[in-house]
Amino acid sequence: MSKPGQLVLIALRKMIASGELAAGARLMEIPTAELFGVSRMPVRMAFRTLEQEGLLVRFGGRGFQVRSVSADDIAGAVEVRGVLEGLAARQTAERGLSQAARETLQRCLHEGDQLFAKGFVTEEDLEAYHDLNMRFHQVIVEGSHNPAIADALARNDHLPFASVTALAVDRHDLAREYRRFNYAHMQHHSVFDALVNGQGARAEAIMREHANATLRYAETFGAATTDERMKVILPSS
Repeated sequence: MSKPGQLVLIALRKMIASGELAAGARLMEIPTAELFGVSRMPVRMAFRTLEQEGLLVRFGGRGFQVRSVSADDIAGAVEVRGVLEGLAARQTAERGLSQAARETLQRCLHEGDQLFAKGFVTEEDLEAYHDLNMRFHQVIVEGSHNPAIADALARNDHLPFASVTALAVDRHDLAREYRRFNYAHMQHHSVFDALVNGQGARAEAIMREHANATLRYAETFGAATTDERMKVILPSS
């Protein structure tokens, strides 16, 4: 996805998570493109991704509608991801990392170290983290050599905020986002240490805890005010 598309995707995901875009709100390409100052193509790609993530549903052939999602929906899906990725980490540790997998994980850790070393993050940094985070998790799932885990994760990824790629970023509080993502990166270091040392139970526990960072979205869903939920992106009249 292009950089404008990624920015629109992250922003809309955050608006849905916070309740700024309430369940049932309609989204149309043109007003959304105007809101973010981009062309229609990045918006179209963002809408399709959010549909795949279970956050939007098609509405009348002319646009999309925000799906009704509860905090319990998110918590349940995230817990399932934690169980599946924890199992993948345990089996990867028990089987042993290949040299290629080890090198890829090390590159991800090095890239993350460079992002967080300066003590703050920009939106561009978090886009880069999104990519390395996806690679890190993918290597662990592939390292399990268990196709059933990947298949189950693919199905679970269609539930709201269940996918490891479904990061919602608060652009207005990057200091808090620095703390959140830096902590997640430190967990990456810990799980890597467990993997290279063949500590299956430890790797599983860390990955299950790692998934819990996403539960912040579930908490946010319950915190949106009534006024916030009235804000929607509607077609121009």
